[in-house]
Amino acid sequence: MAGLSKEMEKALNDQINAELYSAYLYLSMATYCEDQRLKGFANWMVNQSMEEMIHAKKFFDYIIERGGRVKLAEVKAPPTEWSSAKEVFEQALKHEEYITSRINDLAALADRENDRATLNMLQWFIDEQVEEEASVQDVLDKFELLADHPGGMYILDNDLMGRSAPSQASPGE
Repeated sequence: MAGLSKEMEKALNDQINAELYSAYLYLSMATYCEDQRLKGFANWMVNQSMEEMIHAKKFFDYIIERGGRVKLAEVKAPPTEWSSAKEVFEQALKHEEYITSRINDLAALADRENDRATLNMLQWFIDEQVEEEASVQDVLDKFELLADHPGGMYILDNDLMGRSAPSQASPGE
């Protein structure tokens, strides 16, 4: 099997940066939630950050496995302030939709290049993005359900405390 094209190698390296930014963003969101004394929200975001680091590592490993060179780039600073916990999750959903579009662009590039190995690897990320968006949307839906309930934020914060650390399963497992 031939190695990665230069264009694909660059695109995958760019995705590593996007995944690292995602981890950084979610960690920043966790600090905001901690400042708001919403430990369950913070827990959810810390676990999301850890998951994004796993995603970055999967791209890292794949580039190396295909004989490419990983080139890490500067990760830009994420925002640090939001108006509410709900806005945090609204921004998280927008970010996940952005990441989905990036993954779809990578899949389109792999298809154009007839790079079936990369296309196959990306299928795991395509499926993962469906799950990512649904997970954030689920929290936003709960905001709506609990909006008129006096203890709604307490209930939701308690619910989000139950999210555990992500597993490190490889694509295809």
